Amino acid sequence: MSRLRVLAILVAVLVPSFMTALDNTVVNVALPRIQAELALSEADLKWVAAIYPLTLASLLLLGGHLADTVGRRATLSLGVALFTLASVGCSTAPSGTALIACRGLQGAGAALILPAALAILSHDLPPRARNAAFSATTAVLATALACGPVVSGVMTQHLGWESVFAMNMPLGCASLLVGFLVPRPGPSPRAASTPSATLSLRVVALACCSLAALAYCLIEGPEQGFGSMRFATAAGIIAVSAAGLSYELTSRRNTVLRLLFRQRPFVGGILTQLLWGLSVSGVFFFTSQFLQNGLGLAPTPAGLAFIPVALSLIVTTPFIARMARRWGDGRMTAAGLLLVGLGLLMAALGSSGGSLVPILPGLSAIGFGSALAIPMTTRALESAPDHLSGIAAGLFSAVREASGVVGIGLVGAIVSFVDRAAAAAGADDADAFLSGYQAGLCVASALVGAGAPVALWALRHRGGTPAGGREAPAFTSKPGS
Repeated sequence: MSRLRVLAILVAVLVPSFMTALDNTVVNVALPRIQAELALSEADLKWVAAIYPLTLASLLLLGGHLADTVGRRATLSLGVALFTLASVGCSTAPSGTALIACRGLQGAGAALILPAALAILSHDLPPRARNAAFSATTAVLATALACGPVVSGVMTQHLGWESVFAMNMPLGCASLLVGFLVPRPGPSPRAASTPSATLSLRVVALACCSLAALAYCLIEGPEQGFGSMRFATAAGIIAVSAAGLSYELTSRRNTVLRLLFRQRPFVGGILTQLLWGLSVSGVFFFTSQFLQNGLGLAPTPAGLAFIPVALSLIVTTPFIARMARRWGDGRMTAAGLLLVGLGLLMAALGSSGGSLVPILPGLSAIGFGSALAIPMTTRALESAPDHLSGIAAGLFSAVREASGVVGIGLVGAIVSFVDRAAAAAGADDADAFLSGYQAGLCVASALVGAGAPVALWALRHRGGTPAGGREAPAFTSKPGS
């Protein structure tokens, strides 16, 4: 394969992956301005943040299935086109409802992009180019993590919140143009002809229903009351769809998940990603609000506050492979998860200081710990059979995004409950929110710390990169979203 073609593939994959990562980070800083200009309620604001990972998580399995059957690059191009059009809709949304709908379409586009991009890097590049491609992916997505809050803060403050969505249009068009120049192979013959490489659409539909109903309960419950008829209806949908999903996933017909869940690293990766997303995603959502509403920071300095997370990730990533070979994947991942938990506690303690500086060490620790946990993702994805690479990537990413949605709702419910209890006890609004924010951080710390023993179980053997010699890109860990 010529160098020019390899470069074209990298550009066609890395640019849309950069967009999806950037869109997860730019919105948080812009949320207070969006809420003020569109007159959103607290629940509506949570939906603006949660609908993107909600639709992304719900449709990732479908995206992985399409990547394995229809074709990796065709799926990627369709996802980029949908994501770009939805971004234009977000930038011109006249109301909160329109913005939430377009954000959902963005998530649908991203659900096609992510598994297809990972499958292309894993299977469409020559072996010698794969490690360089994964390193480039790590660098690009770490850059998106680093630049997202800063770019969002500057653009929101000086150009308006609409600009953070409009900037996706030139990026998407450039990606599509390069993608059209790259020859498109058909789907893998083995993937297209093997029954185990397909997932029932019922699984996708049931996953969508259960996840959407769970998000509704967590987001709307504190506003409407947990005893309301709507809450009871949503809870019933969760029970029915979860029961149907359990049946589908454990059915003897579903050989896909049986093949994947025989791999202990894959199971461990799913569990640790679930715990990480439940804890960290909600924390970053409320940290942005705390910095602007609690500490009174403008969008630009509030965005700059997240740089320690990205810088610590970027600094640590080049040494991950060497450290894993020396100390073992399991021990290093466990140490990383514990460090993330410690960082959350440090941020909780620092938030009482009344300024930004005491929070920065905790944010840095979260970045370092997230980088140390990358081997768990690598081993989990490499344990999947080659002909199920798209499904494996889709399932792994679906758990990541679903945990992020539930994390925003879960941490939000804790923040709201403690906030209202403190206000009822006589605390002013600022102190009441601070109490809720600190309680959410402490619960999040306990959740992510629970992933450490799981990592030790899943990655018992000492060693770094498996025999295959490939490294999975770090975007599957999504720190700081």
